[in-house]
Amino acid sequence: MSNASITKTTPEWNTINWAKVQRKVFKLQKRIFQAVKSGNKVKAKKLQKLLLKSHYAKLLAIRKVTQDNQGKKTAGVDGKKSLRPNQRLKLVNELRLKGYKAKALRRVWIPKPGRDEKRGLGIPTMKDRAMQALVKSALEPYWEAQFEGTSYGFRPGRSAQDAISRIFLAIKTNAKYVLDADIAKCFDKINHDYLLSKVDCPHNIKRIIKQWLECGVMDKGIFEETDSGTPQGGVISPLLANIALHGMIIDIENHFPRTKRREDGSLKQGYKPKIIRYADDFVILHTDYDVILQCKNLVAQWLEKVGLELKPEKTSIRHTLKSIVHNGKTIEPGFDFLGFNIRSYPKGKHHSSKTGGKNAQLTGSKTLIKPSKKKILAHHEAIKEAIKANKKAPQKALITRLNPIIRGWCNYYRNVCSKKTFKSEDNILWNMLRAWTVSRKKKETPLIKALKKYFSYGKHGFWTFQIKGAVLYHHAETGILRHTWVKPEASLYDGNWTYWSKRRGTYSGTPTRVAKLLKKQKGICPQCKQYFTPEDLIEVDHIIPKSKGGKDTYNNLQALHRDCHDVKSKNDYLYDWLENGYEWKDDVLTVPMTKD
Repeated sequence: MSNASITKTTPEWNTINWAKVQRKVFKLQKRIFQAVKSGNKVKAKKLQKLLLKSHYAKLLAIRKVTQDNQGKKTAGVDGKKSLRPNQRLKLVNELRLKGYKAKALRRVWIPKPGRDEKRGLGIPTMKDRAMQALVKSALEPYWEAQFEGTSYGFRPGRSAQDAISRIFLAIKTNAKYVLDADIAKCFDKINHDYLLSKVDCPHNIKRIIKQWLECGVMDKGIFEETDSGTPQGGVISPLLANIALHGMIIDIENHFPRTKRREDGSLKQGYKPKIIRYADDFVILHTDYDVILQCKNLVAQWLEKVGLELKPEKTSIRHTLKSIVHNGKTIEPGFDFLGFNIRSYPKGKHHSSKTGGKNAQLTGSKTLIKPSKKKILAHHEAIKEAIKANKKAPQKALITRLNPIIRGWCNYYRNVCSKKTFKSEDNILWNMLRAWTVSRKKKETPLIKALKKYFSYGKHGFWTFQIKGAVLYHHAETGILRHTWVKPEASLYDGNWTYWSKRRGTYSGTPTRVAKLLKKQKGICPQCKQYFTPEDLIEVDHIIPKSKGGKDTYNNLQALHRDCHDVKSKNDYLYDWLENGYEWKDDVLTVPMTKD
C-alpha cells in the first residue's frame, strides 16, 4: 500500500468523535439491559442484532482491541499486530457475521505467579479479537441484567474490593464458618454443549461462539483440538465463564429456608448461606458447620453438569474467629481471599463490634482485613527483582522502575487495615536500598559517605531516596480510604447517572452537585443533546458565565461532557464578538454596516 493512501486515511480515524461513538453504543446497550429487566427478551435479541450491525459498535470494538487493550502488540497465528489507522478502518468493513470464520489460536505459555507451573493462553488474531469485542458488547448488557448480585469477577463497575466489602458486611457482626473454594481449571474444562445451551442469544451469534470454542490451538506448529473450555486470552472468555457459572449462587441458596426455628421456639432469621463469587474463586459463609458441609456437596453436584470440579488442595473449611479441627488437622482462624486476609479477633467491650438494630449488643469480636502474608512476600520479590535488574543502573532509573510497583500494590490494599503493613514495607525497602548502595560502593569508601550519595533530606526526612527529578514513593504515603461496596442490583448499563456519578469521581465539582444536575437534566448534555454514560467525563459549568453577571448558584449550573465543555470554552471569545454586533456567515466573522 502506498504512503499516499496511508496519509489519506489516517486523519479519518484520528478525527472520529469517540465521545459520540460511546454514547450511541451505550444508548443501545442500555435498551438491551432494560428490555431484559422488564422480561422482554425477544425485544432484547432484536436490539442485539441491531447493535452487531452498528457502524459505531464496530468502531468501538476495533478501538478497544487495537488501542486500549494491553495485548494490542501480541500477534495471533496470522502474525498481525499493532494495526495502523488505515488498517483499522479497513477492518471495520470486514466485521460481518455472515461468512465469518474464526482462525486457530496461538498458544503462549506464561509462568504462574509464585509457582513453577505454566499456563497456556490462546491468542486470537486481531480480527477475531475485534469480532469477540463486538459480540461481547451485545451479550454483556443482556447478561448483566440477570447475573447474581454477589458475583463480582470480570464484570463492569465491580472489583475485588466490592467482594471483600461484601464479605466484611456478612461477618462483622457474627463470626461464621467459611467454605473457601476454588474451581479446578475452570477456563479449560467448561462443557461446550452446556455453555452453548445456556448462552441464550440469536442463532448467528451462537454459531460464531461455537467456532471460537472449537477453533483449536497452534502450539509450535502443532495443531490441537479444543473439546472443552473457553479460550483464555480471548476478549469474550471471562464473560462466557461467568455465563457458565451463573445460577450456582441462587441454586445453592434455594436449598435452604430463609428462617429456621430454634430449640426454644424462636425464629432464626437469615438462615440462607452467603455466597460471594469472584470468577472461579468463591466463599460460602454460615454460622452452622453442617450447612457448610451440605453446601460443599451441593456445589460439587452443581459443577458436575458444567464439566467442572472443586480443587481439593485449594478448598478448605475454616472459621473466622476460632481454630477448628477438620479431617484430623487443626486449622487456624481466618482465611485468604483475593490477596486479603480476613479474620475476626476476640475483643473486649472497648473494641468489640456490635450487632445491628435498636437493641444492639456487643459481639465480643472485631473483624479486620489485611494484606495476606503470601501477597506481602510476593511484593517483596517484585521489589527485589526490580532492584536486582537495576543493580548497575542510575538511581533515577531505579526510582522510575520502583514507583509504579509500590503505587499499584498500595492502591489495591488502601481500602483495608494496611497502615501498619505499609510502614513495615517501607522499613524493608530501606534495607534493600541500603544493600543496593553497599553493592555499588568501592571498598575504600566509607558506608556513610556512600549512603549520602543516594539518600538526602527530603519529604521523607533525612533518609529520602532521591535525585534531581525523581523521588522514591513510600508505601506510607498512601492514605487509607474506605471502599463503598456496589449495590447488588446496580449495573453500569442501568443508566442510573446519580448513583454511578457518586462512585466514579471523574469530574469537577462535588458528587452530590453533579448527581443533582444529572437528575435535573434527565441525563442529557445540554450542549450536544446526547445522553451521558457512566464512563463519560463530566464537567460542571455556568449557564451564564460569571464574567457576564452569572452567579455561582444551583440554577445557573449545568453538567456537560468534558469534550463539549472544551469546545464551549474555546468559543467563548466568539460569543463576545456576536453580542457586539458582529455576524457569522460562511465560517467568517463580518463587521456589520453602520450608519456612518
